[in-house]
Amino acid sequence: MNQLGLPLSLNSKMLVSSFIGNKNQQVLDFVNQLLTQKGSAVVFISGAKSSGKTHLLQGCAFSALDQQLNVAYIDIKQELPEEAISDLEPVDWICIDNVDYLSITQQQALFDLYNRIKPTNTKLIVSASSLLGELNLLKDLKTRLSLAVAFTLETLNDEQKILIIERKMADINININSKVYHYLFKVFSRDLNDVLNVISVLDEASLQRKSNISISFVKQTLGI
Repeated sequence: MNQLGLPLSLNSKMLVSSFIGNKNQQVLDFVNQLLTQKGSAVVFISGAKSSGKTHLLQGCAFSALDQQLNVAYIDIKQELPEEAISDLEPVDWICIDNVDYLSITQQQALFDLYNRIKPTNTKLIVSASSLLGELNLLKDLKTRLSLAVAFTLETLNDEQKILIIERKMADINININSKVYHYLFKVFSRDLNDVLNVISVLDEASLQRKSNISISFVKQTLGI
């Protein structure tokens, strides 16, 4: 794969084709158009926690890889080399997740990168948990990003979240009644990542006790 050598890996299940949310079709259509367009482009994706920002950016990376393009995906929340952003200029398709966590040095590097890719064919897609106007970024960088094509992802409902969880469970051959997920949303958390993490705990406990994961099992194991 033409992926830049960074200490991060892509999740092969996070594809554009498996992205959920009827109201998100506009951003998916736009991303697909970018794959065949010449010239540089910058896209700003915002969305609440668990709305699928990482899934979308990694899906974009995979779509670009399918086109034999040079691709880089980096998550600012992860530990990165100092030069991670400044070294991205030769890349065709750049996906930068969680730009709301950029350090001052990284913000300056992104500003410089933006300016360098403008006369190229590079596509830059960035994500943040809030709208651009709500982010605490350098004024010059904010001005540049204000020129990006902006999309806000749909906030997923419980049924959509359950569909995502069920797909992930199917990948690892775990079968859990959807009533368990509804119960976890009600008494534990509605955050998708929180629920996925606690399911891992429940799965390990169920293997140790040789018991199915049911609502009663959840109550016994988590005390909720």
